[in-house]
Amino acid sequence: MVFLIPIFFMPTVLGVQQSSQNVKIQEEIIQKNPNGFVWPLPGYTRISSPFGKRVSPTTGASSSHSGVDIPAPPGTKFIAVNDGVITFRQFLGAGGYTITLSFDNFKVSYCHCDPNFIVEVGQEVKQGQVIGMVGPKNVYGVPGNIYFDSQGNPTNGATTGPHLHLGIRIDNSYQNPLDFF
Repeated sequence: MVFLIPIFFMPTVLGVQQSSQNVKIQEEIIQKNPNGFVWPLPGYTRISSPFGKRVSPTTGASSSHSGVDIPAPPGTKFIAVNDGVITFRQFLGAGGYTITLSFDNFKVSYCHCDPNFIVEVGQEVKQGQVIGMVGPKNVYGVPGNIYFDSQGNPTNGATTGPHLHLGIRIDNSYQNPLDFF
């Protein structure tokens, strides 16, 4: 199942007026949605795997998908969906190279990232700030990596290709990220 989301996706919550607040990012205007979040991958809005039950695309991938997958080429920059602090930055099993942004009772995980991190744990970031890039499908030299493609090459977690997996937890309970955009 594939979902298409219009560019600069700004879903409307019934009965809520869309915010006119904007965040200027690298010569682009990114609009905040009514919940105050900005889309993490400007210009990339197709969802290749939604939140919830699914058929596992790879061995080791969960059949209960804890986020949404947004396909994009390796090196595509992604941004902080809100102001916060980077609280995690390393290889994390099925999520591959992962960055976690924390604020209030939220934890936003960006998975299958480029291993050349541009943020540090403890760093405060602003909404709309570039915090990483979509990683490659294959990564090499990761101790303990159990994920491989059909040719036997090690992958960036449980993945079939380059994409950003976006997961949102509130009080450590996974939520559908699209409920916030």
